[in-house]
Amino acid sequence: MSYDLVIFDNDGVLVDSEPISNRTLAEYLTELGYPTAIEDSYRDFMGCAAHTVHDVIAERYGARLPERFDELFHDRVFTAFRSELTAVRGAEQVLKALQQAGIPYCVASSAHHQWIRTALDLTGLRGYHAEERIFSAQDVGIGKPAPDLFLHAARTLGVDPARCLVIEDSRNGVLAARAAGMDVYGYAALTDPARLTAAGATGLLAELPELLDLVGLGANG
Repeated sequence: MSYDLVIFDNDGVLVDSEPISNRTLAEYLTELGYPTAIEDSYRDFMGCAAHTVHDVIAERYGARLPERFDELFHDRVFTAFRSELTAVRGAEQVLKALQQAGIPYCVASSAHHQWIRTALDLTGLRGYHAEERIFSAQDVGIGKPAPDLFLHAARTLGVDPARCLVIEDSRNGVLAARAAGMDVYGYAALTDPARLTAAGATGLLAELPELLDLVGLGANG
């Protein structure tokens, strides 16, 4: 089918930030006395809003993270981003093709606005995104797997959720899109494709430019 809006997750879909942020988070939690491997971080926190880290630590350890945890974690991540962060392969190609074809798209991420913009700035992708088309879980007060963020993006841009195509790389993101009544393709770079399919993904993308076939801009479009 044709779509009126393409909604991109940011981390792991447009910017290759997941290995950096999950490594940094695992190291920081371990330093604080909560042993965490990067695999644990991927499983428990990938695609989730920032408050999830606090919730998990409280549930497992009956403890509270330091008051400035989020601020200090972001400082560590941004330092690593400045030397390591790159765009996902094919991301600029896809955004440029959508922009040139006049196909509407936006970003909807569980991350904070500052995080999203910093990542897009450092990877050179910021210029492809109008300010009013960058959405964060901060806007709705709850992250994925709740559908609120995706529904907010569609409502703000005046698009029927059933006419939206979401590109996600996490189980929570897929669940959120399906709960919003949207088609969602899983970009299976870091997540087991079976997890994305089990969560209800409409289909899978092995490479991001495969998206262009879905919107009629591929070789046969």
